[in-house]
Amino acid sequence: MSALIFLLSLGTVCRVTRFITKDALAAGFRSRIADRFGEDSHPAYLVTCGWCVSIWVAGAVTVLAHWAGGETWFQAGATALTLSYLTGLAANWLD
Repeated sequence: MSALIFLLSLGTVCRVTRFITKDALAAGFRSRIADRFGEDSHPAYLVTCGWCVSIWVAGAVTVLAHWAGGETWFQAGATALTLSYLTGLAANWLD
């Protein structure tokens, strides 16, 4: 895996993990899990814990990067997700 693919994969994992665990757009998903299994359940914890979610996202992204890392569609998607994550970090830091 090249350094570029690694960095794009890292940014992708960060953005997708953040989306699942913190983003307002995924709040309904997290609420449905909590409503179905209970606020203090393991499934609810698994969709709010960044460490927990990141291992699953990283596993999926690693497999995808291995198989398709050289493909334009993978690099374009991973670039967009990485730039989105970095923009969020910069916005929080600058605000």
